Amino acid sequence: MDELEMVVRDAFAHVDVDVMPPEMVHGEPDRGVDLVIEPDGAAVSLQIKRAAFVNDQVAHRFVVDGQRLLKQSMQTGTSSIVFVVADQVTRTARTELARANVGYLDLRGRLSLHAPGLIIEADVDPRERRAGRRDPLNGKAGRELAAALLMDPERKPAVRTLSRELNRSVSTVSEVLSAFRESRYIEGDAVSGQRLFWALADRWSADIEYLLEPPSPGQGPLVAPLGLGLDQVGDGPGWALRGTAAASALGAPVAVRADQPLDFYVPDATTVHRARRLLGTAPSADLARCTVAVAPVPAACTSRTEPPDNYFEWPTTHPLFVALDLAQDVGRGQEILGDWTPRDWPRVW
Repeated sequence: MDELEMVVRDAFAHVDVDVMPPEMVHGEPDRGVDLVIEPDGAAVSLQIKRAAFVNDQVAHRFVVDGQRLLKQSMQTGTSSIVFVVADQVTRTARTELARANVGYLDLRGRLSLHAPGLIIEADVDPRERRAGRRDPLNGKAGRELAAALLMDPERKPAVRTLSRELNRSVSTVSEVLSAFRESRYIEGDAVSGQRLFWALADRWSADIEYLLEPPSPGQGPLVAPLGLGLDQVGDGPGWALRGTAAASALGAPVAVRADQPLDFYVPDATTVHRARRLLGTAPSADLARCTVAVAPVPAACTSRTEPPDNYFEWPTTHPLFVALDLAQDVGRGQEILGDWTPRDWPRVW
């Protein structure tokens, strides 16, 4: 077996499934099959595909290959599937592959295989390209740096400039940039925008708090304790409109209701606590008039903008963070992304 086949064999060993060359099962080599697994006596042939990074677009190509192979195997009475081995498979791509019965091994530590009468979903030992190297986007500094690069993807990544912008040490920024290059999020001095965007989207999350009332710029006594930051848009932190209302204001092809609840990123947990106390906590999402969430990275509340066609009149978060939120919705959200090219900012997905 070559190195790639050894990696696949080791992954299946975690779930006590043996992997064999096709000649051990069929008696002769098979040009369309690389390996065969035989759990419980039901042989499943694997056609291995190698990829560095699998997002929805790449996954779709493998799905087409998988459907073609499945049709061929049905004609011959065998069970054959496409099996993808990748350095990284995004969360939404994983769903698309599994639904299409395309197996995958995400080398960060996830094995999936769906075939007739067989389902394998398991965490396995990750295989790092360098001993001790962790995925740089698993840390807060990595996510902050990724956001900074994606907000200005055409600039050259400069350690000291980014260190000042992010208020991070030079050594931390230098280490993360090196890890980004190793992961091919940066190639030479160019940011691989699409690759980095979908990798960050795969780790983008926020805890949502549901409130009974929305804030109002006219609520004088509440403006200061809530830290709305309406007098320092572009120069300091504050509440940033997010979600579909922000997407609509920024020109995305999405319809919103005039009275729909508004969603905001806020700078910190203290602001969330004050909002809950002053605006009231909704007992359920259906009764909420507003939601707040601590921004996953500070830039979501400091890099606010005031688009000219904003019905809701609140400053919005940067288009990048609206796009990252939309990317979490495998259906409608990603459909909106596919049709949206923001104004005055290069699309990175």
